[in-house]
Amino acid sequence: MTPQSKILIVDDDPLGIATLESMFHNQGFEILQAQNGASALKLANELMPDLILLDVMMPGMDGFEVCRRMRATPKLAEAPIILLTALDDRASRLQGIEAGADDFLTKPIDRQELRLRVNTILRLNRYRTLLTQRESLSQMAERVISAQEEERKRLSRELHDDLGQALVAHILKLKHLQDQSPLKHEIGKLIEDAKHIINRMRQIAQDMRPPLLDTMGLVSALETHAKEFGARSHLPVTFEADENIPKLPDVHSITLYRTLQETLTNIIKHSNATQVWVDLSLDEKHITLTVQDNGIGFVSTSHSGMGISNLRERLALIGGELTVTSALSKGTIVSARAPLEALHQTEQVQ
Repeated sequence: MTPQSKILIVDDDPLGIATLESMFHNQGFEILQAQNGASALKLANELMPDLILLDVMMPGMDGFEVCRRMRATPKLAEAPIILLTALDDRASRLQGIEAGADDFLTKPIDRQELRLRVNTILRLNRYRTLLTQRESLSQMAERVISAQEEERKRLSRELHDDLGQALVAHILKLKHLQDQSPLKHEIGKLIEDAKHIINRMRQIAQDMRPPLLDTMGLVSALETHAKEFGARSHLPVTFEADENIPKLPDVHSITLYRTLQETLTNIIKHSNATQVWVDLSLDEKHITLTVQDNGIGFVSTSHSGMGISNLRERLALIGGELTVTSALSKGTIVSARAPLEALHQTEQVQ
């Protein structure tokens, strides 16, 4: 227990809040208050309390529903919650357990019992430890991804600049030799082969780290990749994006870009599609990249391969999720969704 431990008291009765608050007077806690379920969810999501004392009998959204919604929120899924209620029947206790409560106290609350239970929960500090570990793992993973992308950028630059220039010089020498040699036709073939190698090498460099991602941003990079992929594969790809897509941290941009790369590659390999639609959309809480095709589809996402599994892991690191929906003869929809809140947090860390 530390002086900074936060306790959120949720009760529609101001007297009930005052009574509970008095039990922790001079105990070194920061007390937060909410008088309804909606305010409790908003406050808990913003301030991340170490413990939530939640009254059950509230108008509108009762404590059971508030508890369930908190458990469905990734940030609050492990937050300690003690339900407080005048109900003392077995069915109510089971309902509280089903909703995800850690403990259940019956009103009128025994002052000493409540203090002991609160002190025990905060001393164990399970929730804060989990948050710290999760944040550390996420930051470590982001550093690994950033390091990988920096290496990709370096290799891409070397392929495009150093090897590209060397091959261009090689072609010029071949052309000079062609003018002086009786083997003009054969040398011409070598020149064409070298040009093909240059084009292929530049495409590899582009795929490794698209320059547009750094210079023009995510939308331009996605649109260019979709257009070029469609031209190379002769598969029509329609791209649309909402206006006012914000500038994203690099790890988020590259994750969405890699999602498009991997998904389009899978479509070409497996779907037999004749049309692909790519959409980048924005709402109040999420940015979502959706890739849909009209191919043969499949029954189980277990056939989606290691690439999709890797994308799921990448998205999970930024607090996002990847969903794959498919049905035989009805095509496939791949949707990568990242929370804007996580994006803002990463920007603040950087």
